[in-house]
Amino acid sequence: MAIIIFLVKMKVSKPAVVYMLNLAIADTLLVSVLPFYIVYRFLENDWIFGEGMCRFVTAAFYCNMYCSILLMTNISVDRFLAIVYPVRSLPWRTVTRAWLVCGVIWVISLASTVPLLIIDQSWKMNILDITACHVIQYFAVELDFYFYYFTSLTSLFFFFPLFIMTFCYIGTIRSLSRSIFDRTHKRSRSIRLTVVVLSVFVLCFGPTNVIYLIHYVKLSKHYDASLYVPYTLSSSISSINCCLDPLIYYFASSQSQRQVCSLLRWKKDCRPPVQSLPLNTRSSNQRGPEET
Repeated sequence: MAIIIFLVKMKVSKPAVVYMLNLAIADTLLVSVLPFYIVYRFLENDWIFGEGMCRFVTAAFYCNMYCSILLMTNISVDRFLAIVYPVRSLPWRTVTRAWLVCGVIWVISLASTVPLLIIDQSWKMNILDITACHVIQYFAVELDFYFYYFTSLTSLFFFFPLFIMTFCYIGTIRSLSRSIFDRTHKRSRSIRLTVVVLSVFVLCFGPTNVIYLIHYVKLSKHYDASLYVPYTLSSSISSINCCLDPLIYYFASSQSQRQVCSLLRWKKDCRPPVQSLPLNTRSSNQRGPEET
């Protein structure tokens, strides 16, 4: 629905819309691979789709997760520039530059998962009579590689973006708090939305990446797989973010809500606030249920 609204209703005419459109695409692609994981877990960690699909699903999961993180980081930077430096940032905040940035993000995200596509990801466990998919502790030969690989991914694609997002959103909140031009209600709403976005980012991606880092450190030094269960659960928690993004980024604004109503043909609920309409329009909208 978000993708349709961006392409059909709102048109891609602003940098923020470009970033959110790409974020919606990344979230949709992430959702598309989750059914494979659902079947895998319900079959008690028995992968039945073959080695090729194991590689593809694993790479797609990480690619879309880190692509979403980078896109959310760019949204925070775009909002920071729009609020703190509204005039000076205009030459930089163009639709063309936004598409270029998104293209670079997709290329980086895809390139970062190439090792997952070229290295075997499934492992036949004869004792349990199951085939495990992406269970790192059983790949003893590649443990050193996975340690450097995932610690680099976590540092570049989570901790560094987290620092940028925190800096941008703190600056955005400070600028909104000092503003004397915006209405109090609108300013408070923007501040609350900023806090919610940052909180959701930390809660969804924070445990995942921290546990990833600790998990691979313990595996590389002591071959300790005690964090495997939290590691698995945290992956599920990070997937919740793709369900929350539409609510926070797309449908939280009144404009997006009107577009959703229009798309679903809820015309009565899509009309503008009464106080913003001329007198003759207000009277025409005050018709009975039968006329509506």
